[in-house]
Amino acid sequence: MSSSRLLKSTGIVGLMTLLSRVLGFVRDILFASFFGAGAAMDVFLLALKIPNFGRRVFAEGALSQAFVPVFTEVKANGTHEDVRQLFDVVAGTLGTVLALVTLIGCLGAPLMVWVFAPGIATDPARHALATELLRWTFPYLMLISLTALAGAVLNSFGRFAVPAFTPVILNICLIGTVFVDAESVRVLAVGVFIAGIVQLLFQLPWLARLRLWPRPKWGGKDPRVRKIVKLMAPIVFGSSVAQISLLLDTVIASMLFAGSLSWLYYADRLMEFPLGIFSIAVATVILPSLSAQHVAQSTTRFSETLDWALRVLLLVGVPATAGLILLAGPLVSTLFLHGQFSLRDLDMTRWALMAYAFAFLGISLVKVLVPAFYARQQTGIPVRYGVISLVLGMLTSLSLVGLGFWFEWTAPHVALACATSASSLLNAGLLYRRLRRDGVYVPRPGWGAYMARLGVALAAMVVVVWFLGGSLESWTAARLHERVLRLAILVAASMASYFSVLWVSGLRISHFRAQT
Repeated sequence: MSSSRLLKSTGIVGLMTLLSRVLGFVRDILFASFFGAGAAMDVFLLALKIPNFGRRVFAEGALSQAFVPVFTEVKANGTHEDVRQLFDVVAGTLGTVLALVTLIGCLGAPLMVWVFAPGIATDPARHALATELLRWTFPYLMLISLTALAGAVLNSFGRFAVPAFTPVILNICLIGTVFVDAESVRVLAVGVFIAGIVQLLFQLPWLARLRLWPRPKWGGKDPRVRKIVKLMAPIVFGSSVAQISLLLDTVIASMLFAGSLSWLYYADRLMEFPLGIFSIAVATVILPSLSAQHVAQSTTRFSETLDWALRVLLLVGVPATAGLILLAGPLVSTLFLHGQFSLRDLDMTRWALMAYAFAFLGISLVKVLVPAFYARQQTGIPVRYGVISLVLGMLTSLSLVGLGFWFEWTAPHVALACATSASSLLNAGLLYRRLRRDGVYVPRPGWGAYMARLGVALAAMVVVVWFLGGSLESWTAARLHERVLRLAILVAASMASYFSVLWVSGLRISHFRAQT
């Protein structure tokens, strides 16, 4: 796939994801307004986080990263019947295993609450509620994993829009359930279950258009399935270090002040907005291209595709990171400061967001660098670096939280966000260094001038935000519509200053299209 098509595909995925993220913000605004950041919301977020952890590690991580290279190889060298048969056996095998995992997860829900949130489990009432909600949300892991498999097939055929649109369905379902019953978080768990079913069904007609309507078959002995499983095993851990770190944060946060899980959740959602719109979009569209280039043994184009992805990522990632730090207060106050969401919740969430900002950059880089290993079916190296990053992240979390209690910090949960940022940046650095050392990635000329342009443009953006931002008190004192208008003007002005300076410096969209 040429870089112009990559840019177009990235735009399509980014646009669909933007719609999902906007609706996600509407969902989270309703959550904050109706449920705040209290004990009940903590319980629901735990019940949502456990299957979502499995989704990100398994469905969006291991499954896609391992399946796409093998599927692309069969698609390039075999017939359409070979492709269909591979899809059938993978769907059947995956569905059977996931059904068993779902049954075990639902039966073992009380134990899972103890494992993932011991602080919640010590309260009998919250433990009972968490167990009930988890039994509704856990099947989402199976449903969304099968949906991800279907989406990976569509992506391999260049059909990026449908898989990118699918997450919108979850947000629509959760928004709808808030209005069904705004008094209890139980209805939200039911909404997650319904959304999983609808998301899976939504993909099927598009598969039928490709003559790939699934006819699941058990394929435990199929060599292609075994190859995918062999690739998946280390990827389950190696490609999702950041998510494992976030889940460990949940364990620790459950033992901190009530509301800590909610503060981290709202901050994480703001951090993931640019991550989902752009970073994941870039990673999604380059994996099939990198896999095809590896099959064709085109090492030069492989390196150039990776170079293109890094340049595009930093173009947006650098100002997004700065924006999350500089605009933390305005963002949180505008989106969440109403209803049950208090001024204390505002302070706790904005500090967590500022710490998470660097995790955005680290996770984004990992998302782009990891496919370069998996496209070549090299899984051991990311696992090794993942273990190193995870262990150091855990030690950092425990150390910082311990210091927080020792010095009686009022926001120890911020230490967890700092540790996540450090872990993700370390992981990205190790991956990058290995690609350079092995000669897999050779940067194209002009990186020095490119980074200088980004630096000057970023400085201009910081000046604009600093001048127009004002004090946090001026934001909390303003009415909601005033905050919305002011934030829109501030974001527009900062973006205009950033891209205007880039334009004056000579950077053009054609520079990204020219790379192949």
